[in-house]
Amino acid sequence: MPAQPKEIVEKILGTLGFAVTVEEHKFDDGLLLDVKTDDSGRLIGRQGQTLADLQYITNRILFQQDQNSPKVTVDVGGYRLQAREALIKKAKDAAEKVRRWGDIVELEPLGSFDRRIVHQTLKDDPDVETSSVEVDGTEKKALLLRPKRKS
Repeated sequence: MPAQPKEIVEKILGTLGFAVTVEEHKFDDGLLLDVKTDDSGRLIGRQGQTLADLQYITNRILFQQDQNSPKVTVDVGGYRLQAREALIKKAKDAAEKVRRWGDIVELEPLGSFDRRIVHQTLKDDPDVETSSVEVDGTEKKALLLRPKRKS
């Protein structure tokens, strides 16, 4: 039986006592499950951590059922979309500082999902390169933006 991402999220959240509606949106690189609820703050959690955990668990269950299942992004009330736009703006502002001053700019420690957004945002920038570095005491990594070395 193929994996059913929408039903998995509905079952997890229903079991936890949340009244939700889940909308499914297909994209080229995966699937977005947009959760609608009156209790979005509790589902998002502090700095989106509960939402990130829900997404991780959902993807683990899907992968166990079908190793070829698409990557699922779980969002609640547009939180990820707003956070993504803010992160893209922060990355572009930091890249502008690198271009203007020629210094290395360090962004705060981010989870892998957010680091990927920054790397993707700046991958085609001709003047700036990005790299992730370990941060002691956390599983998150900081991002360094530096002037691209000219060949």
